[in-house]
Amino acid sequence: MIASAATPAAPYQALILGGGDAGDPLAVSHGVAVKGLVPVAGQPMALHVLRAVRASGRVGRVAYIGPTTPQMDALIDLPLPDRGSLLDNLTAGLEALGDQPGRALVLTADIPMLTAGQLNDVLDQVAAQPGAGLLYPVVSREACEATFPGVKRTFVRVRDGTFTGGNLFVFAPALVGQFLPRLRAVLDARKAPLKLAALIGPGVLVRLLTGRLTVRGLEEAVSSLLGVEARAIITPHAAVGTDVDKPADLALAEAYLSQVS
Repeated sequence: MIASAATPAAPYQALILGGGDAGDPLAVSHGVAVKGLVPVAGQPMALHVLRAVRASGRVGRVAYIGPTTPQMDALIDLPLPDRGSLLDNLTAGLEALGDQPGRALVLTADIPMLTAGQLNDVLDQVAAQPGAGLLYPVVSREACEATFPGVKRTFVRVRDGTFTGGNLFVFAPALVGQFLPRLRAVLDARKAPLKLAALIGPGVLVRLLTGRLTVRGLEEAVSSLLGVEARAIITPHAAVGTDVDKPADLALAEAYLSQVS
């Protein structure tokens, strides 16, 4: 039986973003409405994400934005209509979740290689930082290339290493009204490192360009920008930061899931 709210045993609510990409070339090429419905290993890629979230045992309520299938519906507590863009869907989803106890977990529907165990590893790291209002996993280039040789990602070089961002984050719902307008601007720039650094400030931009920025320095800058304590979580799980955007990504996911299934 699916729980309807966060509990001590399942302390998270989850919001899965599966809409906002009507006309996506990958979706169009497979004859489906949105990318989350593109089949991977015989199942919609979003279904893989839903199953990982449910199997984690950490989530009491799951909200999903975007078109679904009957198999997906069985795993969703709160279906929500697609608002047409990532940021509008995020805003609507967070409002729908409301100010419930515990933290909220937000994921995109296009990370089908994510497993429950990997998600729980990330959430274990989240639990170790109870004071942070926003936590965002990052994956090193070495971890990505070791798991998925030849994978194409957007990487950022800092003094501590070279990283790509994850496709999930965790936040405290009570802080949504405080930082959501600023968060919208940051998320809009999430795949443009220089734009993101410019939002944070010219000093950060210079340190980024010269490779002198540290992960801790970036955390401090983001915290200042959002008005809430933000922390990066370095995870070795490449699936957290490997979404399926292009035919090459889909082929990689198909090959990987066929090996581990």
